[in-house]
Amino acid sequence: MAKKRLYAVVDLETTGGLPKRDKITEVAIILFDGKEIVEEYQSLVNPERSIPPSISRITGITNDMVAEAPKFYEIAKRVIELTEGAIFVAHNVRFDYQFLSYEFRSLGYTFTRRNLCTVRLSRKAFPLIKSYSLGNLIRYFNIKVEHRHRAFDDAKATTILLKKIFDQQASGEGVDALVDKSLQLTKLPKALKLEDVEVLPEECGVYYFRDAKGFVIYIGKSINIKKRVKQHFSKQTKKTDKLFQKVADISYEITGSELASLLKESKEIKDVQPEINKIQKTKLYNYAIEKSSDKSGYAKYKIVKGDKTTNPLSYYGSRKSALNHIEQIGESFMLCHKINGIDKSKNTCFAYEVQKCAGACIGEELPYDYNERFEESLVLVNRLFEENFLLLEEGRSPTEKAVFLVEDGHYRGFGYVDGADVAYGIEELKEAVKYTPLNPEADLILRNYMWSHVGLEQIHF
Repeated sequence: MAKKRLYAVVDLETTGGLPKRDKITEVAIILFDGKEIVEEYQSLVNPERSIPPSISRITGITNDMVAEAPKFYEIAKRVIELTEGAIFVAHNVRFDYQFLSYEFRSLGYTFTRRNLCTVRLSRKAFPLIKSYSLGNLIRYFNIKVEHRHRAFDDAKATTILLKKIFDQQASGEGVDALVDKSLQLTKLPKALKLEDVEVLPEECGVYYFRDAKGFVIYIGKSINIKKRVKQHFSKQTKKTDKLFQKVADISYEITGSELASLLKESKEIKDVQPEINKIQKTKLYNYAIEKSSDKSGYAKYKIVKGDKTTNPLSYYGSRKSALNHIEQIGESFMLCHKINGIDKSKNTCFAYEVQKCAGACIGEELPYDYNERFEESLVLVNRLFEENFLLLEEGRSPTEKAVFLVEDGHYRGFGYVDGADVAYGIEELKEAVKYTPLNPEADLILRNYMWSHVGLEQIHF
């Protein structure tokens, strides 16, 4: 016999696809007990902003239709009552759940529900269907729908689909197993409750696992904190075993910007040194690489003490890691290992013998040609920035901007400003920045982020 469960099948229509920017225009909720519909609810919602014509063409919902409709805060209590104690179900559940969670958060309320996705359930129950979009499943199962892309009709179709998924299971136990597996979180550390995880935001930020004494034992970052934390407890690894044994509390900080979460995580792992984090624990960079030249005019990489350098290209935690990097660069650009201090041979270097050096070590290759190739290799070692600039990213709300400062070759810190303040001068924006100590890893994080995110907003000065 299947467990007694109540499912709140939800569908929303919105002004667009981003919860931080867009608003809900229609809500439908159908309560389903696994066999039949128990209750139905639907309402248009005044989004307090205009509906784009492209959205109206899809949904049929116009600005005139919602002008006299209740605002979300006026129906919020009813949404809470209908979904309380039920499993939140939607087709592509993340979309609907995120929108509702964001709307409630703007009202100062944390909306927390266990949720099921009928896209995932359909894939498991009917593995041979080519497409699991709601439209295709409606056609495949010949579900009668009068108004596609309207909340109630799509919620009703999703409810019928959910029943077909349940009917496909051989027994009530089969339904339970399917639902339990899809809920994902079947096991948690003893000190945590399901609500401790469900209350986590599905937003970008940094999260902290603490032990029973309140010490931070693990720091992580994610563009979806709740999803990432769930993943920690759904795996079977040595790290997961430690988490199950020690985690007693979870906290978080929303950053809005993915770059901010990367930089904050890196800094705090170094500052706190959590016992379960294995990466980014290097706190001291005692060595640096500089550009130099030998007496014959050949450019070379020189390793110096980090506190003695005046013109560093990059920093390293050990002399060995600096040597390894120089060796890798040399092999990539046919630079002479003898000139770079890797090969201590008196005559030709070993690389010359295997035709991986053009003979600079014995004067066979002229400095001009060699140095031209050396300059090309700098792109792999120079981790400093050549210009001063502020980089702008989305903040923790639609009206906020995250501001990152690069000055004198290094990342200096970040902060937040109201979007309207971006028009102010450089000094005013710099005042919002919380400065941090120089950290070569932060320089690398920022550089890599800029390489992989073309077109970021920058203000040079």
